[in-house]
Amino acid sequence: MIDQIVVDSTTTLEARWDLPQAPRSLIVFCHPHPLQGGTMTAPLLEKIVARLVEVDLGVLRFNFRGIGGSTGTWSDGVGEVDDVAAAVQKAQSAHPQLDLSLIGWSFGAATALCWQARDQAFMPYVGIAPPVESDLTPPLPDGGSLAPARRKFILGDRDQFVTVEALTAYADEIGAEIEILKASDHFFYFREDKVARAIIDFLDAPASG
Repeated sequence: MIDQIVVDSTTTLEARWDLPQAPRSLIVFCHPHPLQGGTMTAPLLEKIVARLVEVDLGVLRFNFRGIGGSTGTWSDGVGEVDDVAAAVQKAQSAHPQLDLSLIGWSFGAATALCWQARDQAFMPYVGIAPPVESDLTPPLPDGGSLAPARRKFILGDRDQFVTVEALTAYADEIGAEIEILKASDHFFYFREDKVARAIIDFLDAPASG
């Protein structure tokens, strides 16, 4: 189902709901870099979302400002954090009875985590291959700026933009889990089901403590 998310007076985001008949929880899913061809219909997102819906997880995804049917213009990752905030608010308002999780891929993973730091959000988070250091994405927040939450990173051992060593060190810094998928690059070709399974297993795992 196509929808819209109002961010402010100049920015409205094109969004889509993928909902099973009886969703048991919701996910906001953030796409890769808008200036590098990333959209909410990127192949990895499409395939992961299909698997999530199969296990009764509802998904709200959206195009960042200036992409597809979204108004507004690119703002170097700053305004895009507001886009994430608006999407989360939309999901919570539409289905207040459901728990919410946050997933992002690449730029979307970095931007979603920056929003968690800014707004001190503590919902479960999964970051798929977020660049640890890149001029194209916002810097990842330090551990002290994040509210406690269950967090997990998924990375291919052949990623072209993120090293296993760098993301593992960052995961340790913020107390996140990390799962390395063998023979996978940044785009997870032919590994989409493995990424989806890693997400589902993490979200279904009971919280410790």
